[in-house]
Amino acid sequence: MSSSQPQKDSSWLPIYLALGVVWGCSFIFIKLGLEFLTPFGVAFGRCALGALTLLAWAKYKGIALPESKKVLFHLWVVSLLLNVIPGVFFALAETEVTSVLAGIINAVTPLMTLLAIMVVTRKEKPKLHQVVGILIGFTGVLTVLGAWKGLGDNPLWAILILLAAVTCYGFSFPYSRRFVLPHKLAPESIAAGQVTLGALTLLPFFIYNGIDTYEYKAAPVFAMIALGVFGSGFAYIWNFKVMALAGSAIASSVTYLTPVVAVIVGVIFLQEKIHWYEPVGALIVLLGAAIGQNRIKLRLVK
Repeated sequence: MSSSQPQKDSSWLPIYLALGVVWGCSFIFIKLGLEFLTPFGVAFGRCALGALTLLAWAKYKGIALPESKKVLFHLWVVSLLLNVIPGVFFALAETEVTSVLAGIINAVTPLMTLLAIMVVTRKEKPKLHQVVGILIGFTGVLTVLGAWKGLGDNPLWAILILLAAVTCYGFSFPYSRRFVLPHKLAPESIAAGQVTLGALTLLPFFIYNGIDTYEYKAAPVFAMIALGVFGSGFAYIWNFKVMALAGSAIASSVTYLTPVVAVIVGVIFLQEKIHWYEPVGALIVLLGAAIGQNRIKLRLVK
């Protein structure tokens, strides 16, 4: 019995690594998708393909989809916060900034989540490690941007909408916890309903202005397929499996892996330039997130 335990405990690791790689590659997939799609097209494409994947999986597993209008409304709000607005904003920003920078800014998500929880639950006094973590994290953001030398070639509007996108991510978690999770739906049902509602919301925008050019090259097309089927489809399933096998703390730590992957693939495959302060800032951001989540304990001198 004891000899089989380590294998059981480590069974989540391959899925965890796959999740980190897929989400880390999302930013280069977005950049490639923009070669023939508009930002609305990229956002819709990933949602539509993700919805088809999740609906097929739910059908295969015999999992019922949400039917309550109240639940569907809350799932629609979650889809706005997790899929629609960030999907458009990340794609729009990547028309001007590198996929590396977008991936690094995405690492601010745990800090925004912590900040959102503190805002939503204002009755609870913020803990010292949370305040310190947020301050360190946003110092890291300023470092990533090279604030002491301006924003370089990065337009201010692109940086602001990237930060707005991760702010949406941050508020999606306390909203889901309060309005969706109490209904005790299967995680696959939540994901399928959420991504499908996101695709339906984006459909009119795609019809109006979704395709930039009708020249379809293999790499951008396959990038969009990977972004949708894996990044917005199987990734949710894998995330739920890691949560079930290893717990939510380990599942949420995948955020520490995705910027590393984003930097590596952006530099190798797109030959994107990286400045020394971007990875340094990313490390400061991740340190702030770890302290804010109490993964790294503060030792105060008395």
